[in-house]
Amino acid sequence: MSNRADAYKAAGVNIDEANLFVERIKALAQGTHGKGVLSGIGGFGGLFKPDLSNIHAPVLVSGTDGVGTKLKLAFAFAGHDTIGIDLVAMSVNDVLVQGAKPLFFLDYFATGKLDSDVAVRVISGIVEGCKQSKCALLGGETAEMPGFYADGEYDLSGFCVGLVDYDKIVDGSQISHDDVLIGLASTGPHANGYSLIRKIFDASGLNGDDPLPGGEGTTMASALMAPTRIYVQPVLNILRDLPVKGMCHITGGGFYDNLPRVLPKGVCAHVRFGSWPVQPVFQWLKDQGRLSWPEMLQIFNTGIGFVLIVKKDAVNDVMDRLAAMDTPGYVIGEVKPRVGDEEQVQMHFPED
Repeated sequence: MSNRADAYKAAGVNIDEANLFVERIKALAQGTHGKGVLSGIGGFGGLFKPDLSNIHAPVLVSGTDGVGTKLKLAFAFAGHDTIGIDLVAMSVNDVLVQGAKPLFFLDYFATGKLDSDVAVRVISGIVEGCKQSKCALLGGETAEMPGFYADGEYDLSGFCVGLVDYDKIVDGSQISHDDVLIGLASTGPHANGYSLIRKIFDASGLNGDDPLPGGEGTTMASALMAPTRIYVQPVLNILRDLPVKGMCHITGGGFYDNLPRVLPKGVCAHVRFGSWPVQPVFQWLKDQGRLSWPEMLQIFNTGIGFVLIVKKDAVNDVMDRLAAMDTPGYVIGEVKPRVGDEEQVQMHFPED
């Protein structure tokens, strides 16, 4: 092909390099393939045959997302190995909210000039995210677009499809007062709020290899690039045996914007700030950025990345199950009747 591709190569697109890259990632992707995958990487479309034997009325749940400007720090810190975990997490955690088991994932990787070594590192992270969520990396797209991206930079997006039985969809409609909020710990900012994080970091004068203040030896790069926690396996385990009335993925918009998405109009979530440990990176962002805790909770997950809403009499069973799976969880609040048109998230601070 080399001679036929010379004109395109002269324009900045190396078809041979792209083909070699696809060959390198085929084996990686195959490591995520289980029963149901009917095709490998490289075709025009991915084929997947879901197992519907135990599902009465199958419903597909889809989600798509990217990792935002966290990519800028991935470029700065050469954090290419874990950014793919973030990409998978943002979509699988979203479809999980409805009670869906992720089936397969597709990625989109675009760059000005393909560096296959960097791209393989990124895809390796995507593969790891798929393994953590037990979904197949079914396919994807690699786009080389000279002049569109700065040297050494790339963009990422992803798409996930999950499956849930109609009778087991979790939609929050049955949430009522006296239900309890259980928060699952995050690993850090995940992949939200990074436009502000980068502004705060740049103004701090710190470098990636400098220690995070109060971080017990953790570097700034490690704290800011910690991959998003994937909640799929512990949450599906709980859903299998225990009743859950509603779930929420705490992403962009923090507590104030995300919890109302699953709450009926007649109730409020009363959250007790201080009922869970807040990682040092959030304390540093607050102090360095001169932010209040309400501002932090509007922008970041501030230590809680996923919320389960359950009946009061199910709390102990859920907490015991989380502990058995080494998944940090905390009782962080309760649901109460809404008064008038008050805000649906009422945050209570220790001094309240």
